[in-house]
Amino acid sequence: MRKGMTVWLFSTLTFIALLHLIDAITAILFNKPTQLPQLYPLIGKQLQQIPTNIYLLASTASTITFWAITCLIAFDNPIEAFLNKIIADAQQQNTLEAQILESKSELFDLMYETIESDSETLAQVRDLMRNIRAEVKDIQPIKEAMEKTRAELSNLKKEIRTLEEQFLFTLACPSCGMLLRQDFKLCPYCGEGISLQEKMIIVKEYKQR
Repeated sequence: MRKGMTVWLFSTLTFIALLHLIDAITAILFNKPTQLPQLYPLIGKQLQQIPTNIYLLASTASTITFWAITCLIAFDNPIEAFLNKIIADAQQQNTLEAQILESKSELFDLMYETIESDSETLAQVRDLMRNIRAEVKDIQPIKEAMEKTRAELSNLKKEIRTLEEQFLFTLACPSCGMLLRQDFKLCPYCGEGISLQEKMIIVKEYKQR
């Protein structure tokens, strides 16, 4: 309502200023005095004394000014439209930035969850390594005991071999002197045949020779 009244007022002023402009142009073209200024009471004579060229400039400026104001009021204000466009663009940019931040926050949350799961996995691996170390420490004495048992078995094998030589290999080869078992008929070292009589020679007697 207020906008309509304002448009009506300034359009009326524009029409009046246009009439004065037409009056000034007519006065200049036909070289006669102006007619409209004398219509104004009290100041009509003073206005009629204004030079025609100044009257033309004033009416032209008034017409253009009132017409421009009428257009600005009647139609969308370009400055206001420009400001509204800037505000709308800023709001759209803020919305877009908010969406980007929200998507990035989701990505950050996912990265945080991944880091937490990785840290839990690392903690589990650390505990597993600690348990393995403890088990290795427990196994170390067993390993040492096995090594000791292996050494004892090796010594026992040597002793058994010595006992076998003492009790099984009781004969000596008359040719090469190597110890032989009593059931050998040939010396496996030199191939010398062993007779029954020679088998009766014990190692002790052979060593006394």
